[in-house]
This record gives sequence, C-alpha cells and structure tokens, in this order.
Amino acid sequence: MKAKLKKCDRCGEQKVIWKNHLSNRYCQACWKLELPKSSQSIKPTARKKPIAQRSPSRIKKDLQYSKVRKVFLENKPVCEAYISCCCTIQATDVHHKSGRVGKLYLDEKTWLAVCRACHMWIETHPKEARDMGFSNSRLNIKDDNN
Repeated sequence: MKAKLKKCDRCGEQKVIWKNHLSNRYCQACWKLELPKSSQSIKPTARKKPIAQRSPSRIKKDLQYSKVRKVFLENKPVCEAYISCCCTIQATDVHHKSGRVGKLYLDEKTWLAVCRACHMWIETHPKEARDMGFSNSRLNIKDDNN
C-alpha cells in the first residue's frame, strides 16, 4: 500500500507527509528542519525533585546504627564465623542473622561479628549458613520484632 503524495507546506513539493503540526503538513526532511523551532515554542517542564534515597527516619536509624556497630565491633574484634578459607580473623562487618527489617536492624542479639570474607560466604551460601546457625529463617521471626 502506497502513501498518498501531498504538498509539503514548507518546501511546496509533492511528497509523503511525515508530520501534521499546528495545521501544517511537513515532509520528513522539512520536519527535521522545523523541529528545533517547534521545540523552542514548548515551555520546558520544571525539573522534578529527585526521590530521596533514604528517608529522614532511616537516616536517623543509620546514625544510631553506626554508633552501636562501632562499639559492637570493638567488643568483638575476632571473626565469630571463621568459615572461609580467606578468613582474616579480624571482624570488620556485622552480619544480621535475622535480616535488617524493622527493630532487627538495631537488635544486637541477632548480630554476628565477622570478617569480610566470611560475611561474603554467608551471603552467597544461605542454606549452608542457616544449617550452621549463622542465619535465621525470616519465617521464624516473632511479630514483636517487626
């Protein structure tokens, strides 16, 4: 099926009409030339404020967490897992055995002081870590912890 040829309002030639804009017909070549003019007439939209990556309450919890975490690692400087072949023995990370949701984020009873290598192993081997007691199933968490 062939498109009808019509007169382009810009160049005046009989061509396939590419765009109808403000009651004017444009062929493809003329529309490309006309495009910058028409885009200038459209007012730019106001830039939207980006969505914050962390809420104010989360920022407050993170500040509290960093203070408690520092004391926790000072009291437990040795890796409590010691399961990876690359274990450095010095604890640098806090593993949240039951996750970091709600009150569990600041609950030291569910924390484990581990080195980076052991922490990576625990995260990449969840079934084995659960069997060894380094992680807890979230299904077993009581409602009062949320």
